[in-house]
Amino acid sequence: MADAALRLTTLAEELLGAPLPVRIRAWDGSESGPPDAPTLIIRNRRALRRLLWKPGELGLARAWVSGEIDVEGDLYAVLEQLAGLIWERGADAKDTVHPVRDPRMRAAALGLVQIAGPWPPPAPPAEEIRGRHGALHTKRRDKAAISHHYDVGNDFYELVLGPSMVYSCAYWDSGADFTLEDAQRDKLDLICRKLALKEGDRLLDVGCGWGSMAIHAARHYGARVTGVTLSREQAAYARKRIAEEGLTDRIEIRVQDYRDVRDGPYDAISSIGMAEHVGSVQYREYADALYALLRPGGRLLNHQIARRPEQNEDEYRIDDFIDAYVFPDGELAPLGRTLATLEEAGFEARDVESIREHYALTLRRWVSNLEKHWARAVRSTSPGRARVWRLYMAASAISFERNKIGVNQILAVKTTESGASGMPARARVWGG
Repeated sequence: MADAALRLTTLAEELLGAPLPVRIRAWDGSESGPPDAPTLIIRNRRALRRLLWKPGELGLARAWVSGEIDVEGDLYAVLEQLAGLIWERGADAKDTVHPVRDPRMRAAALGLVQIAGPWPPPAPPAEEIRGRHGALHTKRRDKAAISHHYDVGNDFYELVLGPSMVYSCAYWDSGADFTLEDAQRDKLDLICRKLALKEGDRLLDVGCGWGSMAIHAARHYGARVTGVTLSREQAAYARKRIAEEGLTDRIEIRVQDYRDVRDGPYDAISSIGMAEHVGSVQYREYADALYALLRPGGRLLNHQIARRPEQNEDEYRIDDFIDAYVFPDGELAPLGRTLATLEEAGFEARDVESIREHYALTLRRWVSNLEKHWARAVRSTSPGRARVWRLYMAASAISFERNKIGVNQILAVKTTESGASGMPARARVWGG
């Protein structure tokens, strides 16, 4: 078969009802499609069997993670083209394809079956999470999900995140030409100023990661910080950094679920890129727990990714690729729902700042770091895991740029019984 690429292009255009905007290079060496377009490489027919077995995103993800498909040229350009062709039509590929009762579509599908080769489909890649048990967002299941995402090796995250070791949206206050490390420092400082931290304040950092927020708050603002994480690898790394900084008398890092923290009240709480793991069924408990841990007049800074609301919220489904390979059980909520839940718990929302474009810049820097250190990244984890992160971060950058998802900093306060907030009368005046 020396014409696999042409046959695949023809079948894809039949199934999708539109010209294919990328060039295809097939396993037999054949090529088809626009000569100047980025090239989608299909290295093995197994990729087609995966797509037939799991049409749409999960089948594509399995083929990508296993290395059966790849991209030559600009990965972002390919993802942009595919986003416009499939996902932005409002449906996944399996829903975009016309019903099988359409004779033309049925014939195209059968043609794909013939090219795909013998069944059964290949087993999913080893990097795909399987065997989840128990109710969603129990403490045990949440701990396993966090371990899947974060316990892949601190060496790997050092390569991707850079010296700042901050795994959340940076703040490009000084422009896109600023370094990633400078932008992450500016983000941490912005949060400290929004929380009005001062010498001796008790700060609870929920989902403390590798300790960067705790170190910044203790070193520059004199705060006494308790950081909690469910990742043992993160905790060990954070404790080592804190010892090297000489801040062990000001910072305590615990491997602990936020639901088990009992030593309030705190003057301030930061939750940076953690609430996405909480889930809709537990979000009110999350809000109630943080409210209870704050003193009257204390502030919460909730830094969280948000999705666009659905016309019918019951139709929301967790993204197949993200759920299977990146953030198991992770859920995104619309900004309005998050605000409402925080208010229902008793908080007064004082400021909301969208920094959506900043996350696209951040993700592109992380992808660049990964690509620059690709061989080392593969050695530190696995080829499949490195491919997961490259696809996940590049696709997420495009989602932020296209306003499919956003990220917001919500500043909320636990007012006193008399209603006093302790906040400045003017908005966006950060400090005491």
